[in-house]
Amino acid sequence: MTETESAIMSDDAQDRDRTWHILQRVVLPQQSQMDTAALYMDTGSAFGSQLNTTDGSAVGGGSTTGAASDSTTELHVEDVRSRRSTSVRPGERVSFGSYFNAFPASYWRRWTNVRAVRLQVRTEGSGVVSVYKSNARGALQHVETSRVEGSTKSTFDLSLQPFGDGGWYWFDLVAGSDSFVLSEADWLAEGAAPERGSITLEITTLNKPDFCLNNLQILAGNPSAIEDVHQILIVDQGTQKVADQPGFDAVKEQLGQKLRIIDQDNLGGSGGFARGMYEAVENGSDFALLLDDDVVMEPESIPRLLSFATHCKSPTIVGGHMFDLYNRTVLHTFGEIVNPYRFQPDQPVAEQVLGHDFARANLRRTPWLHRRIDVDYNGWWMCLIPTTVIREIGLSLPIFIKWDDAEYGLRAKKAGYPTVSMPGAAVWHVSWIDKDDMVGWQAYFHTRNRMVAALLHSPYERGGRVVRESGYSDIKHLVSMQYHTARGRVMAMRDVLKGPDQLHSILSTKLPEIRTMAKGYSDAQFESDPDTFPTPKMDKPPRHGQGFRAPSYTTLVPWAMKTIARQLSSPVAPSSQDRPQAFIAHQDNKWWRMSQYDSAIVSNAEGTGASWYRRDPREMRALLAEAARLNAEILRRWPTLREQYRAALEDITSFDSWRKTFESHSAKDQ
Repeated sequence: MTETESAIMSDDAQDRDRTWHILQRVVLPQQSQMDTAALYMDTGSAFGSQLNTTDGSAVGGGSTTGAASDSTTELHVEDVRSRRSTSVRPGERVSFGSYFNAFPASYWRRWTNVRAVRLQVRTEGSGVVSVYKSNARGALQHVETSRVEGSTKSTFDLSLQPFGDGGWYWFDLVAGSDSFVLSEADWLAEGAAPERGSITLEITTLNKPDFCLNNLQILAGNPSAIEDVHQILIVDQGTQKVADQPGFDAVKEQLGQKLRIIDQDNLGGSGGFARGMYEAVENGSDFALLLDDDVVMEPESIPRLLSFATHCKSPTIVGGHMFDLYNRTVLHTFGEIVNPYRFQPDQPVAEQVLGHDFARANLRRTPWLHRRIDVDYNGWWMCLIPTTVIREIGLSLPIFIKWDDAEYGLRAKKAGYPTVSMPGAAVWHVSWIDKDDMVGWQAYFHTRNRMVAALLHSPYERGGRVVRESGYSDIKHLVSMQYHTARGRVMAMRDVLKGPDQLHSILSTKLPEIRTMAKGYSDAQFESDPDTFPTPKMDKPPRHGQGFRAPSYTTLVPWAMKTIARQLSSPVAPSSQDRPQAFIAHQDNKWWRMSQYDSAIVSNAEGTGASWYRRDPREMRALLAEAARLNAEILRRWPTLREQYRAALEDITSFDSWRKTFESHSAKDQ
């Protein structure tokens, strides 16, 4: 923030000696991202509190449902004048009760010492400014309405006291008979701003130079968003270098001394993010802001995360949310916890929806979005970590690609440092909702890293359901003819049993080892052209023409036993060895369906190709026996392994251990 923005003197006579500083600015979508407009503003009246567009008075009773009526007018994105200004057409109404512009009062109430805020709205023309709030149940309540004419600054002083469990503030603009213009609006707190601190903004990238360059251009084009950024650090772990891209020299000149590039071997996300943490501490920054490479950022998120973090009662990890890059109004999740018994990511509240689309149901009509969501961790697609936390609890665990962010959040929580997933700060990220990263080369990392994280943090004597569910997963993959995946899981369990001391040494070697192993399995080989495969044919038609159905809960166990026995002992028909029995779309690739085939072509989640699954009783017997033995061994040795991993945690996440890894895997520093 600039000095002018961080210390604002009121120009009202009775208020002239009071100083205010900005907590959150109201912003509008960039011209290149107008498909995200629904996240910044919308139309339509709040249910039960309809506004008369002629005099701006609120009529009707208060809402108890938290719903909103359907939009009565269409959002005119062409009226957006700049990132701070928009016009409202005569007789129409625009609401800023939106994801990016409503004020998340309950989060400020819970995690900071701020107890009151001021909304300041500057307008041109004739109309009304109406302020609303909600509670944790999503009930909408009218607060105050002000009629304005000409060039006007409207101020509303608002208490945060009622927001213990949830709720937002926002405002709406209603135009009179002429056009009504929002010049700018801000959410303020009284007093001088706390010392903001400096940020090292780090992006870990692997062969996504176009994404990375685009984000550098976004940062260069929004200088106010990076005023507090001490260094923009690109940890380039790929072979397609960002610095070699057309247009890089221009953005490098714009960013100047702030930009730094480190080339290092592919140490996974954890290796790149650990480097960002390490460098942030070494260069004296107060925060490390970690970002994925395949994102498009909302640059205003940077000052918002920093503003919130500097107001927190104690050092706090503050993360941004993730929207779907290819369906930009869809929110991945509002916050996540780790289920301690299953040791899996979970939704904190039952009503929460994974993949909520704000274009279909806006903030005002979605009650669960008004409840404050308290989390265990935030994904490292965008996460601000105080360097005081890093100095105390260390760097990332060296566990390539999965569970590094969740484990770090749990470790911080154990040390007394909370994590907040902050509404109004976000990136657009390539979604994995339509991907199956439990299958293929990533299965190794899912299996190993989940068990390692559970050994470190599970409160249960034998890890709760972790080992049992591991056995279930092994069976599902094997009866689905996913032998490559099953082999990766076996490799993972072997490495868990080897202990924590080799985690650093295999960071750069394990993935190539898995890729070499995959060459021996047909289910790991993909063809982009489906005509490459023989035409599918079933020797025997499905029973009653109905195909395969999932077993019921009551018949699951006997059905599974019969299916496993058949797969282990029944020979594969010669015809199924020469040609597939069916072509299975990715969304139909369910274990109970695949277990009924001897041979099938299965498309991948990305829709770019397909592979040939072939049943192999000998391979299944060997893998099933080995997986069962390893799961039993892990369960038997759980208490000993837990002590080994917990005792080694401080060392393997230390600056000294990571420094040695960086030194042996770094090429050059630009």
